[in-house]
Amino acid sequence: MIQFLLNQELRSEHALDPNLTVLNYLREHVGKSGTKEGCASGDCGACTVVVGELQTDDDGREHIRYRSLNSCLTFVSSLHGKQLISVEDLKHKGELHSVQKAMVECHGSQCGFCTPGFVMSLFALQKNSDAPDHAKAHEALAGNLCRCTGYRPILAAAEQSCCGKQPDQFDAREAETIACLKAIAPTSIGELNSGDKRCLVPLTVADLADLYDAYPQARLLAGGTDLALEVTQFHRTLPVMIYVGNVAEMKRIETFEDRIEIGAATALSDCYEALNAEYPDFGELLHRFASLQIRNQGTLGGNIGNASPIGDSPPLLIALGAQIVLCKGETRRTLNLEDYFIDYRVTARQESEFIEKIIVPRATAEQRFRAYKVSKRLDDDISAVCAAFNLRVENGVITEARVAFGGMAAIPKRAAHCEAVLLGQPFNNAVVERACTALGEDFTPLSDFRASKEYRLLSAQNLLRKYFIELQTPHIETRVTAYV
Repeated sequence: MIQFLLNQELRSEHALDPNLTVLNYLREHVGKSGTKEGCASGDCGACTVVVGELQTDDDGREHIRYRSLNSCLTFVSSLHGKQLISVEDLKHKGELHSVQKAMVECHGSQCGFCTPGFVMSLFALQKNSDAPDHAKAHEALAGNLCRCTGYRPILAAAEQSCCGKQPDQFDAREAETIACLKAIAPTSIGELNSGDKRCLVPLTVADLADLYDAYPQARLLAGGTDLALEVTQFHRTLPVMIYVGNVAEMKRIETFEDRIEIGAATALSDCYEALNAEYPDFGELLHRFASLQIRNQGTLGGNIGNASPIGDSPPLLIALGAQIVLCKGETRRTLNLEDYFIDYRVTARQESEFIEKIIVPRATAEQRFRAYKVSKRLDDDISAVCAAFNLRVENGVITEARVAFGGMAAIPKRAAHCEAVLLGQPFNNAVVERACTALGEDFTPLSDFRASKEYRLLSAQNLLRKYFIELQTPHIETRVTAYV
């Protein structure tokens, strides 16, 4: 059985189909049809809901953290122990919520189909903002698309709703909601079981290891932003899933003198602060890693584990010399991330083995790390090419070179020939040009609807040139790269 709050109503579910998304649960099982399906792939934001989770700060204060999610990519099992809020829950005692009023008064809606999603993104923004902030508003709304309204009135609604905000019914009930969430906090393995399909929800790494050993055919579910597409886009059935999002040990971020250890089930939005503090370019890329809704769900371990050749984080992590810890039963092994990827969607992971955490070396003064993403849209788009450069230059000579790319091969990988040309050489334009030529030996990219092979290779070479120019003249850095 799983338990969660539907606004303030306790829901206990056991026999639901584990392949059921939160979107369809709301619309088909509880009659809340305000949440809309626009794309069923997490691109349009029409299905946005907000999920509240109990959080304890470093000072011991308990509060509810509210986050926007794409309900079309969220399986119901992931709600275990949480609070689900949909657009119907905002109206209180016959009065519109302040974010709804702002949308009305700023004329932010026309046909209305996308409006519930915008309202829920604004609600999450209001809950997480103390004052109007143009950049945060853009970030909060980047995952919501509207086909008939200009975005200016919606941004005006964001400013109005966050400016001088007043307590709402959720604030008034916070103590009550916290008590309810503590009462339903999972204490044992949860399960949804429809007879022919099941999803298991462990709480510890040991439980996860035991379950995965018992069900090696199970699909591991973290954020679900990739896995859920098999159900929503390809109409496949997932007979057995194991949801890892309630394993607290795999959601920790620990900083040591020489490294950062990030649990594999840590949401990308939670990784931002630690990674950005060490590597600002990593932080910049995370801002462009899909939408905020996706970053609130998607995990660093999932972005590695799905072995996509166009995943954004693996090239950066490879260039940084990151490692992963793989767990199977009581056995653990540490593997260099670059050795994890073998071929297209083929990895070094053994049966019943899972990624427990990612180890990222901390930055040093000698490192020169930069990362670039080339995509058709600036926000919420998949890379055509993702490049990461990490050189150590001492007395004008390159003493260490790590260059990695995504989108250039069947796997994210280092550019070995390019690195060989750079290593031990002076860091000058002639050497960089030879290294650009060597990239042609490292990669034979494919052509697809995102980019031709010629475009990809030329882009990779130009990004290396860009890296060199930026290091010579730091004041002209332009890390965010997008071509249309």
